[in-house]
Order: sequence, then C-alpha cells, then structure tokens
Amino acid sequence: MSGPVADQSTQPVHGEVAGIRPPGVREMTPRALIASFGVAAIMGASYPYIVLKLGFGPNISVVSAFFGFLALGIAFKGFNRWENNIVTTAGNAAGQTAFMCVLLAAFDMLSASPNVDFHLVLSPMQSFAWLTAAGLLGVLLAVPLRQHFIVDEKLRFPDGMAAGETVIVLDGGDQNARSAARALGLGTILSMVLMLMTEDARVLNWFPSVLPLGTAVMMVTGVGVNWSLLSLGSGMLIGFRVDLSMLIGATLSWVIAPYALLHYGVIQPGFVKNDVLFWVMWPATGMLVASGLAALFLRWNVLRRTFQHLTSGTVDPDAFPMKWVIFGVIITSIALIAVQKLSLGLPVWMTTVAILLSVPLMLVGLRVLGETNWGPISALSNMMQGIFGVLAPGHILANMVSSGTTGTVAVESEAIIQSYKAGYMVGSSPRNQAIIQLLATPIGAAAVSWMYPLLRDTYGIVGDNAGLSSPISRKWAGFAEILSRGVDALPDGARTARVVWSLLGILLAVLEQRPNVKKWIPSPTGMGIGMLVPFAVVLVMFLGGLVDLFWRRRNKAGNELYMIPLASGLIAGEALVAVIIPLLVALGIVH
Repeated sequence: MSGPVADQSTQPVHGEVAGIRPPGVREMTPRALIASFGVAAIMGASYPYIVLKLGFGPNISVVSAFFGFLALGIAFKGFNRWENNIVTTAGNAAGQTAFMCVLLAAFDMLSASPNVDFHLVLSPMQSFAWLTAAGLLGVLLAVPLRQHFIVDEKLRFPDGMAAGETVIVLDGGDQNARSAARALGLGTILSMVLMLMTEDARVLNWFPSVLPLGTAVMMVTGVGVNWSLLSLGSGMLIGFRVDLSMLIGATLSWVIAPYALLHYGVIQPGFVKNDVLFWVMWPATGMLVASGLAALFLRWNVLRRTFQHLTSGTVDPDAFPMKWVIFGVIITSIALIAVQKLSLGLPVWMTTVAILLSVPLMLVGLRVLGETNWGPISALSNMMQGIFGVLAPGHILANMVSSGTTGTVAVESEAIIQSYKAGYMVGSSPRNQAIIQLLATPIGAAAVSWMYPLLRDTYGIVGDNAGLSSPISRKWAGFAEILSRGVDALPDGARTARVVWSLLGILLAVLEQRPNVKKWIPSPTGMGIGMLVPFAVVLVMFLGGLVDLFWRRRNKAGNELYMIPLASGLIAGEALVAVIIPLLVALGIVH
C-alpha cells in the first residue's frame, strides 16, 4: 500500500535523525484529511471507555499510525508516509482530548458525595465548549516549544519515537526497513499475546513473598512485577539512567515511605495505597516542578534563542508562524475565560490565573514526558488544586475547574509534542501538523462530550458496583474534597517534605549541567515521576533499560538497527489491544 515516493527518503530508522520529505511530495491531501477526521472520530469515541476502564491512558500515537495506515490503504492507493503521519497526528490529538473524560467523571463523583456541597453536571455542549477552548490553547502554547524540546535538546519522547518508527516501517521498502519491520512485527505480536493471556491479572506480588519483613505493607503498595511489554519497551527507549532513577523514586515511595509514615503515625494500620500516595505526591510533585523549572532556567539561553528565531523570521519556513500563535493564544484565552464565566460561573480572575500558571506547569510536564515517557497530568492538576486551595480556600468549583484547565492544556501540549517527535523523524511539516492538530482537537472534544454521558448511563461511574470508575478521577475528586476543608487538612509533614524535595530537585538539576557529574547522580525528573508511578510498572521499565544497556554493549550495530523498532512494537501491541478489546466490549461484539 506504500506510494511510489516511499523509497525516495533517506531517513534511516533512528529516532534522533531528522527525516527528509522529497520535493513535491504532498502530505496535507484531501484523502489525508478524510482519513484524519475518520481516525480522529474513532480515537475520540473509543478512548473514554479505555481510560475509565483501565485507569490510565495507553499510548495512542502508534495506534493512530496503524489506523491511519489501514484507513488510507482501504480507501486509497499510492499514499505515502507523510500523509499517514498527518492522520496519526489527528488521531493523537483527538484521543488526548478524550482523555479528559477523567475530569468529567470526577465532577460526577463530587456531585454524588454527601461530604461536600457540589452539584455541577455539565451538558455535552458545555463540555464541548470548555474542552475545545482549553485544548486549542494547549496546542498553541506548545507549538513554539518544538524547536527547544525536539530539535535543540533532543529529548526522547518514546511514544513519539514509537509512532514515527511505526510510520516509517509501514512505508519502508529497503532491506534495513524490512528488517526493522520484522522486529516491529515480532514485538507487536509478543505484546498483544501477553496482554491477551494476562488480561487484568497483570501484577504478581512476588517480592513480598521472598522478603522476610513487611510483606503486608508491600502487598498493599503493589510491590511486584507488572506483566507488561509496553512498560519494557518504554524502558528500552528511555535509557538506563532515567530508568534507574525512576526505580529509586519508586522504592522510596512504595517500600520505604509506608514504614516511615506508619512509624510516625501519619497513616494507621489498615491503610490503603492512596493514603501513601496522598503523602508522597507532595515531595514528588515538588521535586518535579522545582527541578523542571530549574532546568529551564539553566537552559534559558537555549530557550531564548528558540524564541528569537521564531520572531526574527530565520526559523524554518515550514514552521507554524509565531504571529498565528500569539493571535490564537489571545483568542482562545478570551474564549476560555468567557466559557468558564458564563457556563461554569468561575470569576474572570481565577481563569486568568489558571491560564498563567498552566504555562510553567506545561513546560515542566513536557520535560518530564520527554525524559520518562510518563505524562504527569494528574500530578500537575493536583498541584493546581493545591495552589487554588490557598488562593480560594474551600472553593471547590475553582479547585476543579482550574485544575481541569491545567489538565487539558497539558494533554494537548503532550499530544502535539509527541506528534512533533514523530514528524521530526519522518520529515513532516510542523506547520501542517499544527493545523491538523487544531482541526482534530474539537473532534476529540465532541466525541468525549457526547460519549461520556452514554458510558456513564450504561456502565455507571459512581458507587461500588460502577463498571467504569477511573482511579485518576477518584483521586482528583477526593483531593478536592479534602482541600475543601483548607490546606490544614494536608497530612502531617507533607508541606515540609515538599520544600525539602523541591530544594533537592533544584540541586540535582544544577549538578546535571556538569557532564562529568551527571552520569553519577539520579535524574530528578526520573525520581519524581517514579515516586508517583506504580512500583510494578517502574520495575519492568528498569528491566527494559537493562536490556538496552547490555544489548548496546554486546552488539551496538544490532542495537541501533533493531532496538527502536522492537521497543516500538512492544508498545504498539499492548496499546492496540487496550484500544480494540474495550471497544469491542462496548459494541457488544465480545464479552
């Protein structure tokens, strides 16, 4: 199904090398637009069920790449990889918007709670207007950051790498491409088979059974092994240093912290995992935000040069114009302020503050995503909840809506940066990718706004027997409920720990600037996100880092040829199953 221009690209299969689009090859074609809107609708409609069922958002970039390949191949002939990458970008944008179903579920959970006076139920049109305005703002704010994160710093963004690799391999024709295709196909099949075999029983609490002390505590906190080749593939792409840093953070959170919290009476015997999470999220988020902002400050010259190029006219003519970005940010900010004032009743100053604070949090989130492949949407949204817990004590509406603004800006910024990573590998036009993302975001907003009520009414969101009750939504609503009693409701020592770990994050960020020291110290980004991610997931990511490390030392040439496509396949297989099976269940095809 590949087009005749497929072999004209000199792009090798390697995530750090910029792709080349042959002169005269078009990517924003009518057939690419038709397929883009179709795939965007499918991803936007299916993703809410997946997120609410699984409790997390599996990779959709590679799924969109496969769906784009199928959509173009079934309906058209002679398409090329650049058209497929436009379709992939659209599917990614719509699916990421649909991720915000977790926020709509949190609204319903709060409305059903007898402990707070909160009764906001959004209509589909209200949800659509809100998510569209915030989502478009997130896209536009992230557009200028492509040069900094993708081109200058060359952050990994493993999901974007996997999507780019998939698009290249599906379109490749030379011997190296065929070899890479076999590696990608093998990884995809292995990952799909393992997920189908293990289904929901994917965590084996093995460590507590072999350690003599504290087995009950580690059973509660989920110390074990996650049978996920997606996690293994992610770890292979991230790199050993960050994987090890994440393991250190996970050990601190899920092995050491529970004993300390029990010893000092912060949590009581019979605690649940969320009791530990609610404490460790403060030092973890403090480290993530402080180290991220410190790293941006220390690289300020690089960031400044990026914006100078954007405004001086020396930037790539294929880039999305900075004038359009500025104009678009102004328009979407005004629209968001109006929607939140007229539809949700939030004062203008609160929305303005939320938008301004979302920018540095978005910068931090993109750095975390680029290094660890884990988007800290929940952590950043909780941080905004904490900020508004101080700015507007007891104001639950401000707490939820402002954090929703941050979450929506974050998910769309992540979507376009991941797509930019794939586009960098393929050689796509950044301008065209931004345009299709702006077109697809309202499709995702419409899909989630009208699909969520159907899912809620069919399966249930609130209550012990609810079929779809995302842990992210429960944590979001529970945190707002606690903060409604004021910041004094925070657990003992949490605020002190946040300050201490923020300072530690800054110190590590400074030390990272020294190449001779960097390899001997943990990544503050990796440690921070490792403290929030389940231990069983982090362990398998660490094993993936070991696989890449030993493979590279034993056979560097084979590693460079096969590692990225194999890891991409491991990510793709599980992501495909995670999308297709719940969709078949929702359609009543399988049980």
